[in-house]
Amino acid sequence: MKRFLLFFLLISSFVTVNAQNDPFLNEIKYFKKQDSLHFPPKKAILFIGSSTFTKWKDVQDYFPGHTIINRGFGGSSLPNVIQHANDIIFPYQPKQIVIYCGENDFTGGDHITADTVTTRVKQLIELIRTKYPRVPIAYISIKPSPSRLKYQAKMIEANGMIAKMAKKMRRVTFINTYNSMFNADGSIMQDIFLSDNLHMNAKGYAIWQKIIEPYLK
Repeated sequence: MKRFLLFFLLISSFVTVNAQNDPFLNEIKYFKKQDSLHFPPKKAILFIGSSTFTKWKDVQDYFPGHTIINRGFGGSSLPNVIQHANDIIFPYQPKQIVIYCGENDFTGGDHITADTVTTRVKQLIELIRTKYPRVPIAYISIKPSPSRLKYQAKMIEANGMIAKMAKKMRRVTFINTYNSMFNADGSIMQDIFLSDNLHMNAKGYAIWQKIIEPYLK
């Protein structure tokens, strides 16, 4: 009963008043259409989060030994993922859930702090646990996008806080991809990003693949 109440409160707090105003409605409809045509198999690994996953369209090719369901939707922040849990998380029966989200949250205003994002990550994990109490969850560190240097200090702090929080949670892992995205001189690798200096290219995803692979179940 307590789990159900938590689930209801978390979902209700983020549901929009009018679904027609949801900027992600078309992407959610697309996922549902795909599911209606070919529903993903049980015991796959579910990737959820923002456009870093959305643009990883060939993610399955990077992890041929695993079945991947990619439900990242572009521009989303943690409250958006929480809001759409019934659409992108709970229809499936995954053996593991991998999260990349939180980077976009910092663009929501100066009032968004590392603590804000950490609290939102905790809310998402707790929401997932209402239905999947034993499914392993992996959270990928917020990346150092060159176009978002003004948020870098907050992002570093958030990564540290989320990593510490994950250590205290059962079956939750923090995957540190952040440190591998820098040159020897401490500068961010420019050649692993697209021209927008926000999203990664194949070289960037190759770095992530090597780090993420050992954590996949």
